[in-house]
Amino acid sequence: MAIVLEDVSKTYEVNGRKVEALKKLSLSISDGEIFGIIGFSGAGKSTLLRLINLLEHPSSGRVSVNGTELNSLSGQDLRNKRQKIGMIFQQFNLIESKTVYQNIEFVLKASKYDKKKVKGRIEELLALVGLSDKADSYPGNLSGGQKQRVGIARALANHPEVLLCDEATSALDPDTTKTILKLLKRINKELGITIVLITHEMEVIKEIADRVGVMTAGEIVESDDVYSIFSHPKHAVTKGFVQDIYDFIIPAHIEINERSEVITIKFLNENAEANYVNQLYRHFDCDISILNGRIEYIHDMPLGFLMLHVKGDIEEITRLKIFIDESNGIERAEIHAETV
Repeated sequence: MAIVLEDVSKTYEVNGRKVEALKKLSLSISDGEIFGIIGFSGAGKSTLLRLINLLEHPSSGRVSVNGTELNSLSGQDLRNKRQKIGMIFQQFNLIESKTVYQNIEFVLKASKYDKKKVKGRIEELLALVGLSDKADSYPGNLSGGQKQRVGIARALANHPEVLLCDEATSALDPDTTKTILKLLKRINKELGITIVLITHEMEVIKEIADRVGVMTAGEIVESDDVYSIFSHPKHAVTKGFVQDIYDFIIPAHIEINERSEVITIKFLNENAEANYVNQLYRHFDCDISILNGRIEYIHDMPLGFLMLHVKGDIEEITRLKIFIDESNGIERAEIHAETV
């Protein structure tokens, strides 16, 4: 395992009272994995992330990275280990008075990188992040996406084994976010670096993560591979995040009563592309209309949702719901759409 947290907790003292930022939790992240941590503000995400490189020391428990227990290190030994744990930030944290080249050079000098290799390493990093032509530019002349690319290059300067991403895309527009996430995926694949990212956006998790932990009130309340989290969320917080992705809305003119229901169907794996509604038309004496629908591809596996308005006798609607429940790879979904 690249990262192992064992029974870690974090308690702060604020104005004479104790605040439990992280309750006792354990977490293991595999070598080369992209692990996402999602939660609302105040859930404890940033505290958890900063425990991994011991920028925050746990109140209890152990933190191990690539077989080394960080709690047992101090001074230069801990600083040396941190050089193998890169970090990128929401607000980029670049030195405004230094050029792109100098921002990366600063990190290498601080780590006493071989002077003969500094120039070649910087050129290699700028090529990796697509900024070879920006070496002499200052941060004030860069776009948000370019600034984050510099941040990524700087975080990779010392050949880290782990890359921590602290809300790395939340200050960026959607299109730029996608390009940064693609870059991170490429870095993960080509360099084999383990990536841990925190976010409050489920779209980011869907786009990049292999597994995800859902946090609330200082705890990881649910953790699984991303497809399983999207297809079968269990905790109420997770269900809320997943539902925000689909954002289904019931038109105001749609009536819901004992002879009229809105039913949302979930299609799993290859069934997401099946022409299922035609079967319902043929088998049931109901008036069926499609209100909304969406297919997502998560790690190339389709996951589909279809919202139907079904009108008819209550017995026939019940029979239709039983048919759905007994269909292979198809389920009724718990999506509570808004009415407008």
